[in-house]
Amino acid sequence: MLSSGGGRQAMAGSGGPQEWVARVLEALGTGAYLSDERGSIVAVNTHGAQLLARAASDLIGRDAHDLLHRNSHGEPVPRTQCRIRQSVLGRRTEQGGDEWFQRGDGTLLPVAWLATPCEIGVHPSATLVLFHSAGRAGRPAQRPPAGGRLSELERLALLAETTTLLTSTLDIHEALRHLIDLAVPRLADWAVIDLIRERDEVWRFAVAHAEGGTVVFREDLQGPMPPVPQESPMPLSRALRGVASSFAGPETYQGPPDSGIAVEQRRLFEATGMHSAVVAPIRSLHDVLGALTLGRADQPERFTATDTALLEDIARRAGLALENARLYQRQRKVAETMQRHLLPKLPGTPGRNMTARYLPAPDASQVGGDWYDAFNLTDGATALAVGDVVGHDLDAAAGMAQLRNMLRAYALSQQKPPSKIVEWLDQAILDIAEVSMATLVFARMTDNATGRCELSWTNAGHPPPLLVTHDGEARYLTDGHGVLLGVAPEQVRPDATVELPPGATLFLYTDGLIESPGHALDEGLERLRRHAMSLAHRPLDSFTDELLARARPPDNDDDVAILAVRHMTDSCT
Repeated sequence: MLSSGGGRQAMAGSGGPQEWVARVLEALGTGAYLSDERGSIVAVNTHGAQLLARAASDLIGRDAHDLLHRNSHGEPVPRTQCRIRQSVLGRRTEQGGDEWFQRGDGTLLPVAWLATPCEIGVHPSATLVLFHSAGRAGRPAQRPPAGGRLSELERLALLAETTTLLTSTLDIHEALRHLIDLAVPRLADWAVIDLIRERDEVWRFAVAHAEGGTVVFREDLQGPMPPVPQESPMPLSRALRGVASSFAGPETYQGPPDSGIAVEQRRLFEATGMHSAVVAPIRSLHDVLGALTLGRADQPERFTATDTALLEDIARRAGLALENARLYQRQRKVAETMQRHLLPKLPGTPGRNMTARYLPAPDASQVGGDWYDAFNLTDGATALAVGDVVGHDLDAAAGMAQLRNMLRAYALSQQKPPSKIVEWLDQAILDIAEVSMATLVFARMTDNATGRCELSWTNAGHPPPLLVTHDGEARYLTDGHGVLLGVAPEQVRPDATVELPPGATLFLYTDGLIESPGHALDEGLERLRRHAMSLAHRPLDSFTDELLARARPPDNDDDVAILAVRHMTDSCT
């Protein structure tokens, strides 16, 4: 039985909001709890209590962070470093891994999690936290002795852990945080990471110190640095040029400085109290990416040649991981830029507002086949289109561009109904465009015989357009539906028409806005309809942004294209 709100159990048949919350959480196929705006647990499902090896009554009313969140050594995580708590307090959707929850039996459970705000009757400002096991529960890992006194087996284990953690992410900042956690305080009291950005520009990414079992960052020592000097023999300068690893201490920088970096290094040693340090270059296969410095202030032992060899191994693995992350981000940026340049500017049309959104998928290529288009026709009508080419790669994006351009050419050259334009398009893509299958809604907005604005459209296997009136009525335009492009090009396609009342909003979208793994498509359609209905009086840009934020399922990693048109007067022209 699931408990909620002050430890009371949600009783079957009560019909109240607590029973509804209990049913919803129990229906989830993973561990789940609800947190209030302060971070306290107000409800938990049976699966979540079992994963945590705790009774529901031991969880309700407790601060989730203080009770559950630990690092891999079983130590409390500072509140300021807890992403789940930040998501709860900031009321934003986030997900992550590499987290540990302490179970009732004292073991640690590695978890992957997702936190998202939700509005329910029991707690209007609640956050739903979903979590599942990311590995076997076990006892907290014991920290090896400080001061670098690691056995050969422990050094090999550290290198293996380094490889695992650094290759588990393609986010540069996350990889560097992993690197700091591996080194401090196992090998040193202090860890400093300097990165080379453009040409010889240096950025001090992190100055981290071990304090009471946690890692604290000295932001006052972080930030921009002087450029890399080409002749300086000083340790950090040599490392940033990729020359070699070097020992360093406060005495190293006591003489007249030979560069701006030497001045900053003197300041670093004075502020941290480090008496011994070793600096190693972080290299990729082709370039020097930066330098890693480990320093000791509280630990009395000085670094040795054995420590230097270990640090160089760690820095080498870090360089490969950072290079992969940089290549990934560069590819993502190029692909996203390509996608956005392929999407058109919207035409200005009197009597109506028009806006569009494109949200790329977060996967590696960051590009897909979702697209929108809007353009004025020679007879005064306005053409609208939203489509989705099958695939999530550069081929899909190229096919999308071909399909869009062909549609424009047919529509501009021929004054025909939408169905006829799409029939020609369907026949042409077999021989001209590199597209196997695609979905599409193509529409024309024009004045009918009575002078009223009329929408005519045909639908090739795409989610139906949504029409929202100014009064808040929202309905899907399900007529005019035919099969996908590329399936039956000889098939005659239907047209459908509807008059658009003043103040109505036409909302075209791709399936990334409504699809969710493990849920029926009808659920996504109904969620979109209800949110659109509630936002009917919002300005069009706000309407579109809020609908994208509210309706898109948090577990959907597909790209999304949206085209929204608000008709303001009786006439289209």
